[in-house]
Amino acid sequence: MLGRTVVSRGVTAHRLSKNVTFYVNEVASPASGCQPPVSEEQKPLLLMLPWLGSRPQALAKYCEIYFRTGFDVLVVESEVQEFLWPRWGMEHGKRLLELLQSKRFVSRPLLVHAFSIGGYTFSQLLVHVSQDTQKYQALIQRIKGQVFDSLVVGSLENMAIGLGKTVFPRWETLVKQISLLYFGIFRRQTVDYFNKGIEVFWNTPVTAPALFFFCENDAMSDPRAMEEVIDLWRKRGMDVTAKKWEESTHAGHLKRHRQDYLTTLDMFLHSLSIVPLKAKM
Repeated sequence: MLGRTVVSRGVTAHRLSKNVTFYVNEVASPASGCQPPVSEEQKPLLLMLPWLGSRPQALAKYCEIYFRTGFDVLVVESEVQEFLWPRWGMEHGKRLLELLQSKRFVSRPLLVHAFSIGGYTFSQLLVHVSQDTQKYQALIQRIKGQVFDSLVVGSLENMAIGLGKTVFPRWETLVKQISLLYFGIFRRQTVDYFNKGIEVFWNTPVTAPALFFFCENDAMSDPRAMEEVIDLWRKRGMDVTAKKWEESTHAGHLKRHRQDYLTTLDMFLHSLSIVPLKAKM
């Protein structure tokens, strides 16, 4: 463990590695009302997979929502090289899988909240799970809900646009062109991996209820592709909620449509019945 910091009253941050922080929520751990306290092993855990280049202040706003509703939060960040060289992304997904299977987390109910490229990280984890669903059956069953916010979905061009906008916004067009060239040259090391991850995500072994946030004007998240995923999952019998805006900001829906976002998320969390909700959002 790299260190611990008290980030607010009752919440302590444990830095488990360079890109992994575990927030222990002491205040909200007891159940409200006359219910017995939730044991540490059964306390719900929110796995947060942020967008590239996310800032601590922005992430804190989302963490706060989950602290108020009784979750501990595990934030696992991704780096651009894990996207550009997917073999490293697969290794990142494998490490995350091992962490969720470690003694500290192995019996805890899970909720996943993935933003933008964080959905790619989750798909890399799913690739490993799909290769041996029997081995990971307990993990699959522990995932009680999935929230996907501004998934980078669609063509390779969407991915290239996403890199430009999030990593080098001042050189957006150039980065897009170079990225497409790079993906073309290293097709077997990049595109083939992307396609595998996309295929596994569409046919996900995790059938827990899902909530999608997206909008019509997002260059990185093709709304038609989002609707196709939602439609396919519903046809598979999955419980899927979708919240779409005509105009919003990539990974910025909470800021642009705060009340709408919170109400939708609140209703979704209530429907899962995995946590004694402490307070309204």
